Amino acid sequence: MKILGIDTSSKFLNIALSEDEDIIEEESHLLDRRQASQLTPIVKELLRKSKTPVSKIDAFVIGLGPGSFTGLRIGVSAIKGFGIVTGKPCIGVASIDAIACNAEESDRDIIPVIDAKRGQVYAAVYRRESGQVKRLSDYMVLPVAKLLKKIKRGPVFLGDGLSFYRENILSADKKAVFLQEKYWYPGAGNLIRLGFSRIRKAKKTGLDKLTPLYLYPDDCQVRKS
Repeated sequence: MKILGIDTSSKFLNIALSEDEDIIEEESHLLDRRQASQLTPIVKELLRKSKTPVSKIDAFVIGLGPGSFTGLRIGVSAIKGFGIVTGKPCIGVASIDAIACNAEESDRDIIPVIDAKRGQVYAAVYRRESGQVKRLSDYMVLPVAKLLKKIKRGPVFLGDGLSFYRENILSADKKAVFLQEKYWYPGAGNLIRLGFSRIRKAKKTGLDKLTPLYLYPDDCQVRKS
């Protein structure tokens, strides 16, 4: 089964092609505001290099965020387009879950923090157990100070929110660990692996279920995916 994964929740376009859970090609392109114009050409080029026409893709996976509102709309619209053209299953996976998978630590809580603007971050708490990353909290959007009151001491932090709030976190928790920037963004390969069990069971395109994971300050308790 060939699967195409795409994430547009950040300033990067992350794409991957797999055979089942084995990643054949994976790329990351810094596009920022050029996602709309560049997504389709980049995907076409990846498929060309792998000699895989879009008609041979068996399923599609899209990162649902949270993240850039514009980026999420672009990505979801693109995957829906592929689903309409091919009639193949399309599923969504929370991008923040894919970020959490970048952390290898098994002895600390894992906290992705994504800049949500206006002094807020998107966040969730994870733990790696038996090699699998499990989410322990709801998805949240809140100020870093409030987040730090909700979590244990000494977790692993990653995500682009560290560009703005690293010192705030460190001043409150000297035992906090910070991963390098290369681990801050959701790899499309992680999206495929996270969604693979659902992909195998999918019988329909599922386009009606593809909705970006939007979080708002007055609505932090969001459905679990």
